[in-house]
Amino acid sequence: MKKLLLGLAIALSSMSFAQEKAKEASLPVRFGVKAGLNVSSINSDDAKAKAGLYGGFFANIPVASSFSVQPELLYNGMGAKNEDYSDVKLNLDYISVPVMVQYNILPEFYVEAGPQFSFAINRKIKGPGGTADVKDFYKGFDFGLGLGAGYYIAQGFGVTARFVAGVTDIIENNNDDAIRNSVFQIGVAYKF
Repeated sequence: MKKLLLGLAIALSSMSFAQEKAKEASLPVRFGVKAGLNVSSINSDDAKAKAGLYGGFFANIPVASSFSVQPELLYNGMGAKNEDYSDVKLNLDYISVPVMVQYNILPEFYVEAGPQFSFAINRKIKGPGGTADVKDFYKGFDFGLGLGAGYYIAQGFGVTARFVAGVTDIIENNNDDAIRNSVFQIGVAYKF
């Protein structure tokens, strides 16, 4: 819970600090919503990709004519499927706080990179025998690095793509090789 509050505090302070910077630069802060498809997995020999959803809110805060900071607050459905038994799924649901630095190559097209702080809200394995809670085996916090791009078509509507590679081990008390999340996201965004 402390990490969730810390992540939210970082996102809110980034938004308020950047709003002041944007006022100084007379560039407007834009708020928006985004949603789309996650294709996620973990780096385990018996894991394969699983589809999920993401969605949430963002603030796009210009800090220069071509640069902006975009803190986000997202629901992120991640996890993996078992390679041998595709009906066995690891469902890891997070509240994620990415803080992306964006560079506008063109006014409509940007590239981005930055950290993502994720706080687990659900950790379960689902299979033919039912659903089991595995929160004692998977950590409640995940840290990743994201790299992406987006294109705004018209009137604030755009398409986005991002890859987030997990940096931290998601297994509690793991003495073997680190198990990390990875997720590819593709979706739509709308700036108000």
